Amino acid sequence: MRPARARGAGRIGGRGRATGTLGRLHAPEHHAASPRHDPYAALRLPDYRRFAAGFLCGSSGLAVMNTAIAWEVWERTHDPLALGISGLCRALPVVALALFAGHVADARDRKSIVVWTQAGFAACALAFAVLSAAEAPVWAFYAAISASAVVRAFNGPARQGLLPLLAPPSIFQNVVTYQSGIFQASAVMGPIAAGVLIAHLPATWPVYLVSAVGCTVFAACVATTRPGPAPRSAGVITVRAMLAGLSHMWTERPVFGAILLDMLAVIFGGATALLPQYADEVLGGGPELMGVLRASPYLGALAMAAWLAFRPDFRRAGPALFWSVCAFAAATIVFGLSTAPWLSVLALGVAGAADNVSVVIRHVLVQMRTPNALRGRVGAVNTMFIECSNEIGGFESGLVSRFLGPVASVVSGGIGTILVAALVAWKVPQLRRLRRIEPLREPEPG
Repeated sequence: MRPARARGAGRIGGRGRATGTLGRLHAPEHHAASPRHDPYAALRLPDYRRFAAGFLCGSSGLAVMNTAIAWEVWERTHDPLALGISGLCRALPVVALALFAGHVADARDRKSIVVWTQAGFAACALAFAVLSAAEAPVWAFYAAISASAVVRAFNGPARQGLLPLLAPPSIFQNVVTYQSGIFQASAVMGPIAAGVLIAHLPATWPVYLVSAVGCTVFAACVATTRPGPAPRSAGVITVRAMLAGLSHMWTERPVFGAILLDMLAVIFGGATALLPQYADEVLGGGPELMGVLRASPYLGALAMAAWLAFRPDFRRAGPALFWSVCAFAAATIVFGLSTAPWLSVLALGVAGAADNVSVVIRHVLVQMRTPNALRGRVGAVNTMFIECSNEIGGFESGLVSRFLGPVASVVSGGIGTILVAALVAWKVPQLRRLRRIEPLREPEPG
């Protein structure tokens, strides 16, 4: 349940790169002349506004597509393990290609990669429309899901690495907060729209056309942006070069700890894969209820993102991260035990709000503590961990649900998440003690 990710300059809207003189994301707390927080700083940048508008369309389209796929697979099989296999098909190609894709994002033009991969998503949506109209077997859907995962493997690192080239570091938490909010808004609108369309249209295949249009619009919007210059890594692809991002993460212990915490928490605590089963068997609803359930965590996250946009940057980022994960786990347990639709929706909303705090902290930490030349590869590792947690966690949930039932699967996962948070807090004290997030000082260009 989470789901979502700045041009360095000495002034907002400038074209230059971040330098040592800009090297601090926050003024010292005792500084009397600290600039006043501007909640609309990100929206004052024309390039980011174009990127954000496209991201809203593309992300909404993918949310529509994923909701339709989940319902079609469930409707054809009524097997929670089949939902888990869908998650594996979505995760394994990303895991296999992530390091290579990250190197490509650092060696090639990130803007072009984002444009072409969004076009690839549109093509995948059209393929799902054909499969749905032809009533193709489930294995054909698995093959198409795997193809879309290949596109996702290249899209994620390039998109994450492009974002810091569209805004200066001084407002990057504000940018990430807006990005998170836009993702949550699309994840609210997409599933609800998909559920309504599936329930009222005579066939499901037209739903996928909505996704194709949204992804195409995102590609067009990114094509109009003008990102700042970025140094590129050597084009030669070696194992050492591909592993550079993982090596950097291991050195930056707070970054490693934040990503590890997120991955393990969602592997154990994610209940998204089982929402079709909950809507159908536990809560006695249909595709419309499933759409509402899928939208609920993102609605909570959207509310949290709106609140975060109007508050200063985190002063105690580490403790806030751990407490948000524990709140996410507690809300997940409530959802697992609930048999009332209103309580299930509320619990998922609280879980999404708590999760969004960890999303913002993690994304700011990853981008600000990574040199620009490594952002594609570090973003690839981050994408790989996200896919592992979301989709492999979905497989784990489906497997446990098949043998022990959905309630046991979700409740045990929530308890496991609390234990994981305690373990990471113990093993990575640098993350537990983290206060303000300071960016790395990069050398002067030239």
